[in-house]
Amino acid sequence: MFTSLLIANRGEIALRVMRTARSLGIRTIAIYSDADRDAAHVEWADEAVRVGPAPARESYLDAGAVLSAAVEKGADAIHPGYGFLSENASFAEEVTARGIAWVGPSAAAIEQMGDKIQARNLMAKAGIPVARGTDQPVLDVADALARAEHVGYPLMVKSAAGGGGIGMSAVHTADELERAFEGARSRAQRFFGDPSILLEQLISPARHVEVQILGLGDGRVVSLGDRDCSIQRRHQKVLEESPSPGVSPATRAKMAQAAREAARAIGYRGAGTVEFLVNPVTQEFVFLEMNTRLQVEHPITELTHDVDLVAEQLRIAAGQAPGFETESVHSTGHAFELRLYAEDPKTFVPSPGTLTAWHMPQGAGVRVDAGYRPGDQVSPHYDPLLAKICAYGSDRTEALQRARTAMAEVVVEGVKTNATTLLSLLDNPAMISGDYDTTTLERM
Repeated sequence: MFTSLLIANRGEIALRVMRTARSLGIRTIAIYSDADRDAAHVEWADEAVRVGPAPARESYLDAGAVLSAAVEKGADAIHPGYGFLSENASFAEEVTARGIAWVGPSAAAIEQMGDKIQARNLMAKAGIPVARGTDQPVLDVADALARAEHVGYPLMVKSAAGGGGIGMSAVHTADELERAFEGARSRAQRFFGDPSILLEQLISPARHVEVQILGLGDGRVVSLGDRDCSIQRRHQKVLEESPSPGVSPATRAKMAQAAREAARAIGYRGAGTVEFLVNPVTQEFVFLEMNTRLQVEHPITELTHDVDLVAEQLRIAAGQAPGFETESVHSTGHAFELRLYAEDPKTFVPSPGTLTAWHMPQGAGVRVDAGYRPGDQVSPHYDPLLAKICAYGSDRTEALQRARTAMAEVVVEGVKTNATTLLSLLDNPAMISGDYDTTTLERM
């Protein structure tokens, strides 16, 4: 196992990786920007290195500065967390070229899945169901209109690079497509440096369900259940649960098999997530994308499978055997994750400021992954996620009740949060019944 690990991230995910690393006897190295000089992850690490000023592009996204920090501190390995450089194939390649272990999949796998068009084509070749769509970048509006006739309306206009719903919109007519296309191209160029656009059949209503996989490095791929991520606003996930209440046992088994086949098709190693859209009526599903990293919502899989995914990432990267019985692992109970954001609950605009009060819930079945303490500054430079409130129960009813109890105990002052929104969501009939889809939150 490694002796030292640099965590190329910040906040709750940096702290979460550090907890596992310390339990394995690994020295932890944090990086920080000027805005995070006094942050919890910096204080908690064994060592810390400044990588630049507050803006992420000049610090956490500065691959050269992060790599220099790892070399300076003699790190054996780099864990990227999620976001920032986690799905940057060039950075992963540079890390391994320096003789430092990359706690993630190969640069080739990251690159293959990072382009949605290439990913679709690879999955279709591997026999994984994909929605009707374009297999080459759409060149311009005229090309888009011509191809849309073959794909069929309604359809999604998507950026081929990046994610997070940026550059994505649903269109139902040719006029809507004309209006949406150039906006999607410009956003794709601005956010990802790549204006490539694809068109894909719109599946609605749909459930967004993802399967957690581990590529063990010896050709074997293990799937660890599924998570329902359908509760979204503007394609941003707000609440997740595991397992999904909206798929049948037969569909669940087929999706798990498809996810394993998808990973094997690209020789995947490490933790990853294969995402699908599921028709809640017919139970048919299609490949959406593959995230070549740890997901924000990984804690609920850990709760339902009693597996430390970060520990498994480290073991795989170190060439060690898994720390659990791969043949007998299975899902037990039910878990929810609620994302607590520093944002205006009405406008959804981020709400930076100083945390004048901070109390997170505790109790049976409750897990909180957070990166803040009372008195900390919530910076305008980074994602406004404050904490992930997770609740586990022996069944969905118990887990849901524990989630309500936990959210009712949350106290955050000094910034606006979406805590009341999350509480009301837990009492919504659609959530109680489990009968929801990707449009439910927008209609509440």
